[in-house]
Amino acid sequence: MVKPLPPIAHAATIERALRNNAHVVYSLSGGKDSSAAAFATNAYLDEIGHPQSRRHAIHADLGDIEWPSTAPFVEDVADHLRVPLHVVRRKAGGLIDRWRQRWVSSVDRYVGLETYQLVSPFSSAQLRFCTSETKVAPIGSHLKATFSGETIVSIVGIRREESANRAKAPVFKMDTRFAPSGNRAGTQMLTWHPILQWTAQEVFEAHAQIGFPLHEAYHMGATRLSCSYCVLASLHNLVTSAKAPGNHQSYRDIVDIEIASSFSFQASRWLADVASELLLPEQTTLIAAAKTVATERRQAEGSLPPGLRFCRGWPPRIPAMDEARTIAAVRGRLLEALNLPNKYPVANDVRDRFAELHSRRAA
Repeated sequence: MVKPLPPIAHAATIERALRNNAHVVYSLSGGKDSSAAAFATNAYLDEIGHPQSRRHAIHADLGDIEWPSTAPFVEDVADHLRVPLHVVRRKAGGLIDRWRQRWVSSVDRYVGLETYQLVSPFSSAQLRFCTSETKVAPIGSHLKATFSGETIVSIVGIRREESANRAKAPVFKMDTRFAPSGNRAGTQMLTWHPILQWTAQEVFEAHAQIGFPLHEAYHMGATRLSCSYCVLASLHNLVTSAKAPGNHQSYRDIVDIEIASSFSFQASRWLADVASELLLPEQTTLIAAAKTVATERRQAEGSLPPGLRFCRGWPPRIPAMDEARTIAAVRGRLLEALNLPNKYPVANDVRDRFAELHSRRAA
């Protein structure tokens, strides 16, 4: 006898939407949780007679940082669900492109003394623009345009077991980012977390019961799947990803950003150290120099006047002459180390620039 899947989480608002034949959209990443959530929900929709024609799948392609096997895997999941698959992408390029663009922007602002310190090109747990810009925004915009005036239930496979933040997640929530309350078109978007209470073991068992294979990353030993190299990934998962030949070029591309910026991929880990055998000879030399610059940058920026740290409405005031001398000296060292032009080399230049920016902000 086949063991039934664990029960899914329900909410009255979701049930009403489904009974009224809302569009159901499975958000597929290639990870075990997104496919398990889709399989379990699809089975439930069959039970209640929800129209097959009102079910869809969507995948946000993050570009070169994706495992090469993810795209065909997601297609197989959609085929198994018997639903059409919509693939969306960030118009300005994939995630690696976004990190490159962020560094260029950071440099431009630093050279122009519009920021106080150099900013890392990489996203982080505190600044997850990787998710908001390359996944949430393309998916939300597509659903808003495609199903204007309709009710849309997005299936997202998150589980409370995963983290402290997700432990607080509700069974469903209204998504007003792309369908604000009372919008003219009448579009309504709801996000449903049907496997919120499932354990990782139950997710793996569900795939086995359904007879659907897991993404290759799991067979290689990864505990989770996201980008080939995620800023939130454990060392184990980064090492596992680096073992896949299809991920080698994206590894080198990200290390190139570490080299150019002198910022490590993760706060406490250089991606270059994860699989250094994959580096090109010139990268091995350049990453050593980047680490030296990183140490100098941290030491130099530590001496900057704390009362002038970047904040909303920056700059808060014009620095005193001794503060301006310190700022000019720190910037001079870092701009030279990164081979960047120095437009404000002396204290008076710094004070004049601060005065200009302060006046502009006040206006």
